[in-house]
Amino acid sequence: MLNSVLLQAEGAAWTNILMIVLLIGIFYLFMIRPQQKRQKEIRKFREGLAAGDSVVTAGGIYGKVRTVGETTFTIEIAKDVRITVDKGSVYPSAVQASQDAAQK
Repeated sequence: MLNSVLLQAEGAAWTNILMIVLLIGIFYLFMIRPQQKRQKEIRKFREGLAAGDSVVTAGGIYGKVRTVGETTFTIEIAKDVRITVDKGSVYPSAVQASQDAAQK
């Protein structure tokens, strides 16, 4: 009888471990992997930016890239109005994103 109770407890422990591993796997597939994919696409976009490309900053300012520096962009937001922003705060504009989606 004691052996039977020990075997049941051991089986329950393996079931619990299996459920935890399954939950971690599901979390990875639905949360972590898509986020990594999005970050990779944004990084690729930033590396491919050139003068004349339309962008939007993290603050919501739309403009066109005029110069590309090592860690910054100079963006023209109006005629003869230029700002310098960090590369990490630039995203594709909605217009350019829809054009890229149409080409794929």
